[in-house]
Amino acid sequence: MAGHHHHHHVDPEAGDAKVFWAVFVNMALTVVQIVGGVLSGSLALIADALHNFSDAISLIIAFVARKIARRPANEDMTFGYGRAEVVAALVNYTTLIVIGLYLVYEAVMRFFQPEPVAGWMVVIIAAVALVVDLVTALLTYSMSKDSMNIRAAFLHNLADAMGSVAVILAGSLVILFDWWLVDPLVTLLIAGYILYMAFSEIGPAIRILMLGNAPGLDTQKVLSDIRAVPGVDSIHHVHLWQMQEHENALDAHVVITEGKWSQADAIKHAIKDRLASHFHIHHATLELECTHHACPEPQTIGHAAEDSPALKHTHHH
Repeated sequence: MAGHHHHHHVDPEAGDAKVFWAVFVNMALTVVQIVGGVLSGSLALIADALHNFSDAISLIIAFVARKIARRPANEDMTFGYGRAEVVAALVNYTTLIVIGLYLVYEAVMRFFQPEPVAGWMVVIIAAVALVVDLVTALLTYSMSKDSMNIRAAFLHNLADAMGSVAVILAGSLVILFDWWLVDPLVTLLIAGYILYMAFSEIGPAIRILMLGNAPGLDTQKVLSDIRAVPGVDSIHHVHLWQMQEHENALDAHVVITEGKWSQADAIKHAIKDRLASHFHIHHATLELECTHHACPEPQTIGHAAEDSPALKHTHHH
């Protein structure tokens, strides 16, 4: 059952240990880079340190969200806490966008006010940073495939690794040729990449929070599949949405064909089986109606406006 078991092939606790070490390593790196940046007089290193710090924060947010998401449903949160991971992803992508814009600003200012860079120390510390970024990326990579939340943290790290490569390159060119312009130029490229990644990944998180249906799920195909079940006369008041990243849900009124009411339960099971096997929709709430007492003037998608007689009728059956 694809809908329910996506998070279970990585033992959650094992994943937590990986995230914990990734956070620890990034925090240690931040301290090293800030010390190095102060000693070498390199603003680039201090900026990279702040970026790494944001990485550690993004991992902490991801880590906490994973913990929260595993809490069971309760009276206040009847759907459970699964969306905590989606909220965390949104927060992380938003901070990536802010960091990207800040780097663009810094790089442009550097073109107008070039500053000397102490090449060697920058290259050495950036090389250490690169190793740390790659280790962190490896720790979170396998988990990033199944979780939008961890993927956001993983992309933070990937952007960081690219930043370290760029800093090494810029530092080397400063040492060899005194090309100070490379520093802001490379920063602009990194910023562009960060913004591209963040904007392309933030959409699905917003879609889930806006109660959109799963990307790639064809609503009309779902409707025609339900209508094709023997004994179904029509369907209306349909809501399709993602409860969380890997869990689709459907809510609908189904009108049973005249003379088939005695088979209503069997028809309902047939619909649910079809939804599960064809569309991985395992959470379906169906309200059955007979043809004589079906909602008047029903809308296929969604429901009628609050003050319409149609809605008043449906809720006072």
